[in-house]
Amino acid sequence: MASVDGTWKLTVNSPMGQQNIDLNLTSSGSTLTGSLSGAMGSTDIKNGTVDGDSISFEAQITEPFSIAITVTGDVAGDELKGQVKTQGFGSFPMKGVRA
Repeated sequence: MASVDGTWKLTVNSPMGQQNIDLNLTSSGSTLTGSLSGAMGSTDIKNGTVDGDSISFEAQITEPFSIAITVTGDVAGDELKGQVKTQGFGSFPMKGVRA
């Protein structure tokens, strides 16, 4: 089982082009906390969970407009892969590496 804790450099391929996001995660049991920061601003994650190597959380992006997202992913060593599901715009692939 890989630790999800730490800083991750994420790339999300969205309709607005490639987004580069810094994700900071801290796990405590099955609870996941942290924050996202990038061109879309900075926000804390909420309702975060970790189950083995799988993570999920929600966040409210504020730039360029307010939108709720749900992120799911799996950690394998120093790689993180998953999906970002947006409200009204579908899902997009996400990948990242440990910073």
